[in-house]
Amino acid sequence: MLKKTFIHFAEVTRAVACVSALVFVSGLASVASANDEVGKQLFLKGATPACAICHTLDAAGAAGAVGPSLTELQPDAARVLNALKNGIGQMPAYTSLTPEQMQILSEYVAKASRE
Repeated sequence: MLKKTFIHFAEVTRAVACVSALVFVSGLASVASANDEVGKQLFLKGATPACAICHTLDAAGAAGAVGPSLTELQPDAARVLNALKNGIGQMPAYTSLTPEQMQILSEYVAKASRE
């Protein structure tokens, strides 16, 4: 009887651990998708001037004609963040964005450029 109870306890413990892991992962997915939407909105109209005016990013439905195509360039988040902070070429630094907005936008562009 004790062995049967122990086995049942172990199965319940594993089941609880699996459910907890799924809840945690789905929570992270919700945060990621919320940040993706915020990043997309920053790209399309939240930053001034809007990134979409100059840059093409297929995932955002943007077809800018001045700057490089981010869909083709596929920059990583660090490269985008550096460009946002410091500007590059004709692109100005985006000093009106908060560090958090810059981080969200750079992660969005890096991810969206690979979709």
